Order: sequence, then C-alpha cells, then structure tokens
Amino acid sequence: MHIADKNVLITGGSRGLGQALGQELARAGGRVVLVGREAQALDRAVAEIRAAGGRAHGIVADIGDKQAIYRIAGQAAALVGAIDVLVHNASTLGPTPMPLLLDTECEDLERIFQVNVIGPFRLGKALAGAMALRGAGVIVHISSDAGVEAYPRWGGYGASKAALDHMSRTWAAELAGVRVFSVDPGEMDTAMHAAAIPDADRSALADPRDVARRIAAMIADPVRAPSGARLAASAWALAPVPEPSIDHAIGQVASQATGSDAGRAAAGEARP
Repeated sequence: MHIADKNVLITGGSRGLGQALGQELARAGGRVVLVGREAQALDRAVAEIRAAGGRAHGIVADIGDKQAIYRIAGQAAALVGAIDVLVHNASTLGPTPMPLLLDTECEDLERIFQVNVIGPFRLGKALAGAMALRGAGVIVHISSDAGVEAYPRWGGYGASKAALDHMSRTWAAELAGVRVFSVDPGEMDTAMHAAAIPDADRSALADPRDVARRIAAMIADPVRAPSGARLAASAWALAPVPEPSIDHAIGQVASQATGSDAGRAAAGEARP
C-alpha cells in the first residue's frame, strides 16, 4: 500500500507513539486525522505536522466514551473522506502506580477495557464495514508484550492487550479485503512508560519516532505484514537507503553542468 493520498485515522495521536505515527504517515503523503482527549496537546501535534508541510486535522474525543465513537467517525470522514488506514493507538494503564490485580478496583478494570478494547471495537465496527465493501483498508492495533507475558501489577493492562490481540486476529479472519494486524511496539521513551516505570533507564528505551517508522513500513508492506499477524517492532528490519553509486554521482554532476550551460545559453551567455 502506498500511503500517499490515503486517509489515516490515529487514536491517541496527541503525543508519544501516536504523534510520531502521525508525523511519519503525513511525511509519506497521507492525510492524517489525530484523535486525542486534550485539546492543547492535540493542537500542538497537528500544528507540527502542518509546519513540516503535512496534512493533518485533530478531533478532541475520548475513545473510551461510547457517545464519542460515531462523532469521531463522522468528523473524520467530513475532514478527509473515507478512512483507508485506522490505527488503534489510544491506551490507558489505569491507576498508577499500578496495583496488584487482586487490589484492582472493578471500576478501574472496566475503564481500562473501555479504552483499550471496547473503544477500538466500537470504532472498528463503525469504519471496517465500509472498508470491507470497498475491498481495501488497513487496521492496526497497538498491543504490548504484557498481552503475552504475565507481569506483576500489569494484570489489567495485560488482559486488555491480550483481548485486543485476539480481536485483531478475529477481524482479520472475518474481513475479506481488509488487512488487520497488531504490533508490539516494545518499551518506548514515552510519558506512559514513565508513569508505569518511573525509575527506568531512558537510554535503554526505544525512540517512538523509530518505532513509528517501522509501523509505517508495516502498513505499506502487505507481504511482510499480512492480515492476522502479530508483529514486534523491534524485529522489523527497515530497508536500508541505498547510497548513490559513483556512476550515479557523476551523472548528477554532468546533468547539473548541462543544466547550467542551458541556462547561460538562454540568457545569451557563451561558454569561453
């Protein structure tokens, strides 16, 4: 899939990985719509993309709010048209410091699932049908290794990500023509990670911008990122940028020289 001129909707787009993804996909030519709860942070994220020459819009909304879902879908369509790429990035840890599962309040667990699972289900349901009718579209679920491995105090968050992974695989099995996959972005230097593990060594954490480049490459590559896959960003090798050969460099210099000669000739100048 070529990202250029595709309409992209990213939840949790005002900071961290969501913001970096917005910048990366806009740089690739996509028309990006970012969803976030905080208007000021969202405005900054949109302004940065536009300042770099990208096309971006913001929708202030909470993915965990049932009443916001069709407003998000409707506003996104009004801003850019039918959505081609949907990235479910919005997520919550729940209360921090994170409690043991036995000490987790039922209401807190419910909120975690509303944001991390039910919200993506509702928004996916609102948008995936049109993708299936067109026989085209990409849906990406941002997961976590906590959805696979059991860590103390990560029970609520981990359970929600395990559910998200399985929902992603089910969408993939049911939606013909729509590519659906999930991505474990790894540990990143974000505000969410700092809230979860305040004493972590930031130098050992991945840069969200690097992870965003990898996820953008996954979106563009249906062969290496097929529907139903669960991918790890850390294992995704980016294609190296080929260095120009000597012959290419010589050709460029010759072309520039020819262009300069043509410019002088047009101006009435003669070479000595």
